[in-house]
Amino acid sequence: MGIVNLTDDSFYEGSRLLGAGAAAFMERIGAMISEGADILDLGACSTRPGSDPVSEEEEWARLAPALKFLVSEHPCLRLSVDTFRPGIVSRVFDLAGPFIVNDVSGGSEEMWSVVGKLGLPYMAMHTRGTPKDMQSLTDYDDLLSEIRSFFMNISSAAEAHGVKEWILDPGFGFAKTVSQNWQLLCGMQVFKEFGRPILAGLSRKSFLYKPLGITPSEALPATCAANLLALQNGADILRVHDVAAARQTVEVFLNAGTSGTE
Repeated sequence: MGIVNLTDDSFYEGSRLLGAGAAAFMERIGAMISEGADILDLGACSTRPGSDPVSEEEEWARLAPALKFLVSEHPCLRLSVDTFRPGIVSRVFDLAGPFIVNDVSGGSEEMWSVVGKLGLPYMAMHTRGTPKDMQSLTDYDDLLSEIRSFFMNISSAAEAHGVKEWILDPGFGFAKTVSQNWQLLCGMQVFKEFGRPILAGLSRKSFLYKPLGITPSEALPATCAANLLALQNGADILRVHDVAAARQTVEVFLNAGTSGTE
């Protein structure tokens, strides 16, 4: 899954496409597709720690031109949209048809209702609070047990609203300390019990680069190592900034005699 940031404030400067121009956008999309992206994940409202959300109208103004281009030029490409707003979900569906809803908020009654009504796949991410305050909400009695309970509730909500297809995202970097992220990465195989695809969103995140004293732009080797560990521990989908490098990591994993991923 290739990350397409239609923002100007995402934590990794190299991924920001807002204001870069149509040519830069088309070049980035073309590169991700040629490098083997199975899914493109478009986000127009940053959810990095400490961020404030843009308005719904601004989010849509950023998304709509990109969606129109992709629907016109790459109609068979599988799309995901990173949004916590039910109104955006409805607008995307009206313009582009079925897509994956990537909701970092953990869900709401209105979101579940919209996703169920439209019959869309839903990506449920574990978090606490909001991007503004989540990094102060890291007090867990039992990290893996509490995240498991969160997904038990997600499973019940999905069933209640007729959402047949949902993806499990443990939420690396969201409401978790450096050590908790590593505990989660090493223990994420416990979530296989849900029988759902597991997504690992590790790309260039702070729990990888801060202990090394480097920046996100220098964190590709650490990302590749973490992605390999995620695959070994049950990840089915890698959400990445660097599609070619992720594909190489997958090849290493496959050459070790294990099953494939997206």
